[in-house]
Amino acid sequence: MNLTSALLDPLLVDGSPAQRMGPRITYYDDASGERTELSTVTLANWAAKTANLLRDEFGAGPGSRVAVLLPAHWQTAAVLLGVWWIGAEVVPVGAGPTDGPEHAAPADIALCTRDRLDDADAVATGGDVAVLSLDPFGRAADDLPIGVTDFATAVRVHADQITPEPNPGPALPGRSADDVLAAARAEASDQRLGPADRVMSARPWGTAEEIVHNLLAVWAAGASLVQLANPDPSALERRRETEKVTRAAQ
Repeated sequence: MNLTSALLDPLLVDGSPAQRMGPRITYYDDASGERTELSTVTLANWAAKTANLLRDEFGAGPGSRVAVLLPAHWQTAAVLLGVWWIGAEVVPVGAGPTDGPEHAAPADIALCTRDRLDDADAVATGGDVAVLSLDPFGRAADDLPIGVTDFATAVRVHADQITPEPNPGPALPGRSADDVLAAARAEASDQRLGPADRVMSARPWGTAEEIVHNLLAVWAAGASLVQLANPDPSALERRRETEKVTRAAQ
């Protein structure tokens, strides 16, 4: 089973126009003032462009290990789906004493922010490294070392459609796509999430468990996510009303 297809096809292929074009992830950064919203279709397009970049330029596919050193962000969501669409494995790499690069298995490719280049080099020794600026307007990352790919520049030229890998490798360390989907569905059930839910969260996605619990469970339920970075406590109640939030998980 292809994990990204299992998460998105019920909305893209079998869903209503509202499910395809309605918000799937809405991202706020209260420090910068950014608000970015992606429909299911737009999220899938970004994921496909990422998948094509990884497949065509880096030769990634089933059996490839892609280290992800990125915060909880709408572009990270697209990256995760892109990795799984080509059947590769996401290796989450945190920045803490227990989940940093010294605890991660070696990877073939690393996707990171500019400030985590050293960590990316440590986990993908001799492999390809791409840096995401996470700029909402697609600005390139500045002053990158020779040999490091600027994600924003490279991803633009790739197609926004993808042929999913029918025989994927592991999706997360030690877990198949079936395992991850089952865990996400179980978590969605535990949280009593449904397709009508709009979940507001400031929870991280730095580990495999956090990705399943805080991101994939929402999508496995067919729900949508309002993800907050640097949340302003004084704005939360207004945001609940504006975004029609049904569940809050700060």
